[in-house]
Amino acid sequence: MVVEPAVDLKLRRARRSTQIKEFAIQLVLVASSLVAILTTVGIVLSLVLEAFLFFKKIPITDFLFGLEWSPQTAIREDQVGSSGAFGVIPLLTGTLLISFIAMMVATPLGLLSAVYLAEYARPKTRAIVKPLLELLAGIPTVVYGFFAALVVAPIIRATGSGAGFEISSESALAAGLVMGVMLVPFISSLSDDVINAVPQSLRDASLAMGTTPAETITKVVLPAATSGIIGSLLLAISRAIGETMIVVMAAGLAAKLSLNPLEAVTTMTVQIVTLLTGDQEFDSAKTLAAFAIALLLFILTLGLNVIALKIVDRYKKKYD
Repeated sequence: MVVEPAVDLKLRRARRSTQIKEFAIQLVLVASSLVAILTTVGIVLSLVLEAFLFFKKIPITDFLFGLEWSPQTAIREDQVGSSGAFGVIPLLTGTLLISFIAMMVATPLGLLSAVYLAEYARPKTRAIVKPLLELLAGIPTVVYGFFAALVVAPIIRATGSGAGFEISSESALAAGLVMGVMLVPFISSLSDDVINAVPQSLRDASLAMGTTPAETITKVVLPAATSGIIGSLLLAISRAIGETMIVVMAAGLAAKLSLNPLEAVTTMTVQIVTLLTGDQEFDSAKTLAAFAIALLLFILTLGLNVIALKIVDRYKKKYD
């Protein structure tokens, strides 16, 4: 009769200790989540507040619909060019042009390499090829920029000149091609994991119906992995939109309103870096323009994510 209360006391202490540990773990998880949320809120508020100050100096219509970007402003009011031009359309056009070229290169290469690794490659081949492919993701972007400026751009210029085209020494095509190569491992690695996650029973059922392996891949495996593939493409697009170093070294800083990939263009992220480099007055329209561009970039990326989530929800399929 004396042993039972002691056992009960030990059980209560053990239960209480377990509850304290669970509460501590839950507290750490909640705190971690709050850090991420508060960081996002802080970034958004800082962009909104600084962009508001910019739009007090420059009308929002001039910023959103202006066709000329020349943020150089004079120090004194009596100097020539004291107003500048802050139309974001040339920057947006250059961003979309280079990102489009990059995705046109990265999407087929990434998806085809993912299909090969997941469905056709032998285990030994996969063990060698996949790490080598993922090494591309670890190369610094400045190295890609040097490669684009010193190798790809001269080849494009020489080839175009031989064919009678006038190509700038810095072009959107050179930046887009190299950026596309950089994005290949992002699409390939994620798509490969998603394709491997498709149940083997679906493949077996399709092959049992008499379809070829190629038909099984195109009509069964890829549709089943659609949501994950869209996610990998979204990650690659976001990476392309946010890339800076390759564009600076291969496409230049010229803010031109052009859809010609053979000309020099610039992007929104490049201009943000340019505007905030060196000694700047943070109350000037030139410096505040960087926050307005960043806010627009944030809104575009957010809209892209919302659209992608809707597409994923529409085509998402659950398999038991």
